[in-house]
Amino acid sequence: MAKSRKKFGEILVAMGAVTQKQVEDTLIKTKASGKRIGEALVEAGLIKDEQVAKALAMQWGLEYVDLFGSKATEQVDLKLIPEDLVKKYQILPLGKVNGRLQLVIHDPTDLELEDLLRFRLNAEIEKKVAARSQIKSFLEQGAGKTAAPLAKMVEAGESLVSESIDRSIDKSVDKSMDKSIDIAGEDAPIVRLVSRMLTEAVNMRASDVHIEPMADRVRLRYRIDGACMERDNLPKRMQNALLSRVKLMSGVNIAERRVPQDGRIKLPIGESTVDFRVSACPAYHGESVVLRILRPDSVKIGLQNIGFEEDNLAVFNRIIRRPNGIFLVTGPTGSGKTTTLYSALDILNRPDKKIITAEDPIEYNFEGINQCQVNDKIGLTFSSILRTMLRQAPNIILVGEIRDREVAEIAIQAALTGHLVFSTLHTNDAPSAITRLIDMGVKPFLVASSIQAIMGQRLIRVLCKECKQLDPNPDPKHLHLVNITREEAHGKVHGPVGCSACNNQGYRGRQAIFELLTMNSEIRELAFNLAPIGEIRRAAITNGMRPLVADGKIKILRGVTTPEEVAKMAQVEGTAAAVA
Repeated sequence: MAKSRKKFGEILVAMGAVTQKQVEDTLIKTKASGKRIGEALVEAGLIKDEQVAKALAMQWGLEYVDLFGSKATEQVDLKLIPEDLVKKYQILPLGKVNGRLQLVIHDPTDLELEDLLRFRLNAEIEKKVAARSQIKSFLEQGAGKTAAPLAKMVEAGESLVSESIDRSIDKSVDKSMDKSIDIAGEDAPIVRLVSRMLTEAVNMRASDVHIEPMADRVRLRYRIDGACMERDNLPKRMQNALLSRVKLMSGVNIAERRVPQDGRIKLPIGESTVDFRVSACPAYHGESVVLRILRPDSVKIGLQNIGFEEDNLAVFNRIIRRPNGIFLVTGPTGSGKTTTLYSALDILNRPDKKIITAEDPIEYNFEGINQCQVNDKIGLTFSSILRTMLRQAPNIILVGEIRDREVAEIAIQAALTGHLVFSTLHTNDAPSAITRLIDMGVKPFLVASSIQAIMGQRLIRVLCKECKQLDPNPDPKHLHLVNITREEAHGKVHGPVGCSACNNQGYRGRQAIFELLTMNSEIRELAFNLAPIGEIRRAAITNGMRPLVADGKIKILRGVTTPEEVAKMAQVEGTAAAVA
C-alpha cells in the first residue's frame, strides 16, 4: 500500500517554522481567500519563502536547492530549454544526468506543468525544488549567457534617461518623430527608455504612469498607493519620440494629435504579462498620456486581504450567495469598487453558475465568465447588453456601472426575476445610493424591493511594516475627526517614517474601509416613503452598519494606518481644513 504523504502544515510544525495554532488559524483564513497555506503564511510574515520550498521538497521527497547558498547556480544552463519556458514557468535547467533533464522548480504540486514540460522538451524530468523568490531573483539578475536582457532598473534618484539615449534622441530634434520608435529590438534608444519606464513602474507597484508635456520639459509621474510621485523630468526634445513610441505600442494612430485616443499594451514583465490601458488626451503643450497598469493578480488577492473586518466579511459572504437581488458597491473613482466585485465573482465562479458581465472597458479577463465589452459607437450599450443577457439564462450578472434610469430599471427587473445582480454607483456613501436611484427616476417601491445590500468603500494607505513607529504625540485634530480619545490612542497609534522598502513614503500598499448597509423592513419602508438620507443612515447604523470612519478607527488602533489617512479618505466633514 502506498505511503500517504504528510500534510504540509504538519511538516512546517515539525521543522519548528510555525506553531500548530498558527497553522490552524491560517487554514481558516485560506478557506475564505482560496490561497494556499504556504502562500498565506509567507504573506503574514510567519515564515520565509525558502522554508515553504524546503517543506514542499520534504513532502514530495525531492531535493531542495538553495540557489544562493550552494554551487547550483554554476550548473544552470539556460541553453537546454527554450527561453519562453524559463520566463513563463520560472524554471531553471541544471543539465542532464543519465538521460534525465534536471529542472529546478518552485511548485512540485503542479503535475500539469510537469506533463507539459515532458511533452515540450521530449525528455524525462527529474525535479528539484527551490524557493520561487530565489529563482525570480536569479533570472532578474540576467544570470547565464542566454538569459534575456531585462530592462535595467534605475536607482530612485537617478534619471531614466542615460547619456546614450539622450544623445541619440538629440539627433532627431528637428524631426516630427524619431525613426527608432518602430524598431522591434532593444537597441533603439527610445525603445530602451519606454521599456525601462514601464518595467520600473510595475516593479514599484504603480497603478498609473503619467506622461505630461510641459512648456520646457516632459514630466513623468507614477501613482503609487493612490498618491502621485514625480519620477523624472525628461528633455522637451524627447517629447515627440516618446509619445509616438507609446502610441505605436498601444495600437493607436500616431499621426492623430487633435482628438482623444484609447489603446492597450500587453507587455511581458518578470514572470507575468502585464496589461496597460492607454489614454491619450490633447493638451496645451502636447498630448498627455496616462497608462493604467492592470494586474490580474490584484483582483485575486482574497476578500480578507482587501481589508474586511471579520463581522463585515461574514455578512458580505452571506449576501453574495443569495439567489437574487441587487448588491451595489459605491464610492468615488479609484476606491477599489471593481476589485471588490471581481473578488466576489472569483469566489462564485464555479461550473454550476453562469456569470455574465457588461463592462466599459473589460479590465481583467476571467476564465469561465462571459464578459461583454460596451461599445457605444455600434449601439452595444449597457442597456442592450443587459437585455441580451437576460435571454442567456445567467445566474449572476455584473453591470460595470449604473449610469442612467434605463440601465437601473433593467438591472432591477433582472433582480426581481431571480437573478443576482452586482453593480457600482458613484455616490459618497452607502445610504445615498437609495436616493440616487430614485433621483434617476426609478420608482421607490422597485428600489426598496430589489436591493439586498449596499456597500460604500474607500482605499486607505497602509503603513510600511518595515519602518512604522508608535506616534507618541498624534495630532489631536485628526484624532477628533476619527473619534479617538487620547486614552484610546495611547500606545496604539502609529505614524509613517520612510525607508527604502516604501520609497521613503512611510506607506506601502492599500486596504479598503467599508460601510455595509443591509436592507431590512425599516429601511425598505423609509426608501418607499422617500425619507431623507440622514434618516436612512440613522436606521442603517441602528441596524448594525459600521460607518467608514468607525471601520477606519479599528485599523488605526491596530497600527495598520494613521488617523490623518482615514480622516482624509473617509471625507469626514472638516477634514480638508485639518489636513491642509
